[in-house]
Amino acid sequence: MKKSVKLIGACTLILCFFAFSLNSCSKEAEKNIDSKKNIAFITRMNYGYHWANVKLGADAAAREFDVNIDYAAPNDEEDIECQIKLVNEALDRDNGKKIDALILAASDYKALVEVTEKAYDRGIPVIIIDSEVDTDKIHSYIATDNFEAGQKAGKALVNIAGTDCKVAVISFVKGTRNAEQREEGLMSIINKYPNIEVISKEYCLSDVKLAYNLTKNIISNNSEVDAIVALNEVASEGAAQAINEMNLGGKVKIITFDSTLQEINFLEKDIIQATVIQNPFSMGYLGVKYAVEAMEGKQIEKRIYTDSKVIDKDNMYFPDNQKLLFPFTK
Repeated sequence: MKKSVKLIGACTLILCFFAFSLNSCSKEAEKNIDSKKNIAFITRMNYGYHWANVKLGADAAAREFDVNIDYAAPNDEEDIECQIKLVNEALDRDNGKKIDALILAASDYKALVEVTEKAYDRGIPVIIIDSEVDTDKIHSYIATDNFEAGQKAGKALVNIAGTDCKVAVISFVKGTRNAEQREEGLMSIINKYPNIEVISKEYCLSDVKLAYNLTKNIISNNSEVDAIVALNEVASEGAAQAINEMNLGGKVKIITFDSTLQEINFLEKDIIQATVIQNPFSMGYLGVKYAVEAMEGKQIEKRIYTDSKVIDKDNMYFPDNQKLLFPFTK
């Protein structure tokens, strides 16, 4: 019980204290704006545990390397046109606050190519984080190895649900490169076992309510579902909520991504059996670190992969795993 309370309190702290606040900076940063480099940091959406932790890492690096960061993101992850507009606005500022580097988590693998190359061709260092863009005109790509993470989810599925089962997959936004890579990694494991049948694959558009409704519909139409694999935090929360309300916890196994407060609660209650956690803090921190190095003309690695790991009820309290679950702890 004490561990549970500690986990809940820690998660509540991080969600409350580091809630994603867009286009904001402190008064002190405003005073020093002329003497600091300015980085535009544009992500796929402006809320959620994952992006709050990305921002936490970026803020830590901004303090360390003494740079300003302007955050921006669409309200909805699937609003690709809004993200393109935000990048263009950052690049074309005429108020004297020019940007010195761009950090971008792209909403679409193809659609963000033009604005990414626009920045690169202007000599602006471009760091892509979290989700890839289909161009070589970048300085570095920093992300989870999403294919490998998908494979880890697939191996967890086999370990938990066995090699003879019916599975539903709930992904997030179709066309997003990291969604595609997680699906590919997952299927590379599933396809090894002819008796694992994927009976449904749905996209929740990173909307918890939609993920919840999709899960209920899948179960209603396929009473023999043995397991669900949810491929991001929003899909995970929605699926787990639905299974919990339908009193199917433990009967329908759930393998998820990330480690929100809701997911940790469901993991402790055995509604979720395993979750693949990423390291969004490192993505944000390294994004800023390498943007600074690129601005200084240093050579940086073209591709950098951050950690992912399968967490279950048995190993979630290990000290090393606690550091991944709660990156603000020492």
